[in-house]
Amino acid sequence: AGSRYRLNRPFAKMSMEEQDFPEAVLVTEAGPQWLRAEVERLTRELRETTHEKIQAAEYGLAVLEEKQQLKQRFDELEMEYETVRQELDQLKEVSRGQSHAGGYV
Repeated sequence: AGSRYRLNRPFAKMSMEEQDFPEAVLVTEAGPQWLRAEVERLTRELRETTHEKIQAAEYGLAVLEEKQQLKQRFDELEMEYETVRQELDQLKEVSRGQSHAGGYV
């Protein structure tokens, strides 16, 4: 009733093999026009799915590349920060040394 296929003969007249695989009987009874249309539909769906997977893979690669670039930039900034922090510490030491030296003069 809810199926898009119809049996041309009652189920009781089917062989045991046909009763085990009613879909096969439906496909063979559907005719070549339906089979061609079904093959075209499945081919179209496969093409669309393949295209979507390729797009997803390309997007994933782009995200990975951007992540790598961001990590590289982060590492560069971290090195710059460490250099500036060390320079600041050195300046503080020099400043302390000058204030102590100035206090004893």
